[in-house]
Amino acid sequence: MTSKRQSTLWLLLAFYFKSGECFSNGKVTQACGDMIPEHGHDPRPEPPPYNITLDKYQYNAGDHIRVTLSVAVSGSSHFKGFLLEVRAQGDLTGGAVGSFTLVDPSISQLLTCGHSKGSAVSHTSGAKKTQVQAIWTAPDNPPASIQFKFTVVQKYKVYWVQIPGPVATLNGATAGPPHFTTTSDSTSTSDSTTTSPAVLPTPFSAEACGSRKSCLRDPVNCDPRTEPRCFFLSFRTEGQSVQFELSGPAEGYVSFALSLDKWMGNDDVYLCVRDGDRVEINAAYVHGRTHPEVATENALRDTAWAMLDGVIQCSFRRDINLSQLGRFNLNQSYFLFVAHGKAENGVIHRHSRQPLISTLQKVVSGPPEDLSASRSPLLIKFHGVFMLVAWMTLVSTGVIFARYFKHDWPESSLLGQRVWFQMHRALMVLTVVLTCVGFTLPFIYRGGWSTRAGSHPYLGCTVMALAVIQPIMALFRPPPDSSKRPIFKWMHLGAGTLAQIIAVAAIFLGIQQQALLLPAPWSTWVLAGFVVWGVLADLVFELHSRCCLPPG
Repeated sequence: MTSKRQSTLWLLLAFYFKSGECFSNGKVTQACGDMIPEHGHDPRPEPPPYNITLDKYQYNAGDHIRVTLSVAVSGSSHFKGFLLEVRAQGDLTGGAVGSFTLVDPSISQLLTCGHSKGSAVSHTSGAKKTQVQAIWTAPDNPPASIQFKFTVVQKYKVYWVQIPGPVATLNGATAGPPHFTTTSDSTSTSDSTTTSPAVLPTPFSAEACGSRKSCLRDPVNCDPRTEPRCFFLSFRTEGQSVQFELSGPAEGYVSFALSLDKWMGNDDVYLCVRDGDRVEINAAYVHGRTHPEVATENALRDTAWAMLDGVIQCSFRRDINLSQLGRFNLNQSYFLFVAHGKAENGVIHRHSRQPLISTLQKVVSGPPEDLSASRSPLLIKFHGVFMLVAWMTLVSTGVIFARYFKHDWPESSLLGQRVWFQMHRALMVLTVVLTCVGFTLPFIYRGGWSTRAGSHPYLGCTVMALAVIQPIMALFRPPPDSSKRPIFKWMHLGAGTLAQIIAVAAIFLGIQQQALLLPAPWSTWVLAGFVVWGVLADLVFELHSRCCLPPG
């Protein structure tokens, strides 16, 4: 009897250790279908601290895609076991698709799921890991889109099952969205809930703009579904909250802000920042012209993100009234800003282009509307036009009248003065007026001095001073027969020429400013051509006066 009990005990122990060995050595073929490890515990419901990235998201038959399973954030927990498969997106419950090749056989091995050899990858031991890679090969008749799915085990009782990973699409196929991974922190002001991550059914679309949601787009009427270079912000009211979608091509981040004016500062900001293989979505504040400060309170929920071909997309929901957290009330009207730029290690840099700014204020929770916007403020456009007309057209023409028509029209008069003098004076007075008006516009727009415009404003101030000095000097010019007349002529000529040269230099620097949004390098070449044309015209008149006119 005792011998029988001992035999039974040894049999049970052998079965127990054999079962543990089968799990730790990754021989989990029996889990290929549902991808559930036989641990006797429920999987974790919250999002895992791991994710999958691909080296490309489009493929043809026989193509290879490198897939990396790793901890999502530096410092996150390691993992011990995993199971990786690929399914057709149109049949996620079907069998595995394609086959894998190992990158490091010491930590990973191939499994045969169904009749497909090498159709899954698992671990070889229970050693701690932070990253594992494999190469997936598309079959001869690949589906229109595929999705990577994984189960990962942190420890025996802590594991996550069938986590949706990236989606890749067949070249030329329209099915399948880009890689969207949701991290539904779902924190509200009253409670906190979490849901498992999921792949969004479709990428952002402009289809409902103006009918079911408000949209801000650049270029005008672009659609982020079909145009990768589209900057896109949409929002729609759902009960007591607003759902936001933000998309755009960016190296590090895309963001938008709610502002009471068209000048950045003291704004309610929302950031989607690339940090390695993830996108961090945060609310932030901007106090004056300072770096955004990320809010300590989590005001966002149902957050989701995507990265594909240099395009960052993110979405989230926030309550309409979060005044208790210091956020703007969405029942009020604001100007909308959309900006993007570089980021390093999750830290953003100054935006690389002038922000896209809505033309009018908008009540965020109000009726759907297709909004108009511009990256170039109207006041700055007028500033550029006034200065360009004044110093590239009027001044040159006025100088030509004074220098070359003085002797051609010696007796002709207009309103009691010689015609050349009246034309010269009228053009120069108009130049001074346009310069004064144009000079004040940037200060009105900026609300003060700009520290980010380089040497352009300093040159502009010098031109403004010389432009004012010229007519004052002309008022006190001595009579034609005075001995001081030559001194006046040289001072008047010198100040005018110096002003014209500095003005041209300031204009060349001005067209590079973000706020004007002029096409480079064409704007520089066009301006250079205009300057060359002015110099050539002056040379032609000079040669004509010296060679073709009778002396005296």
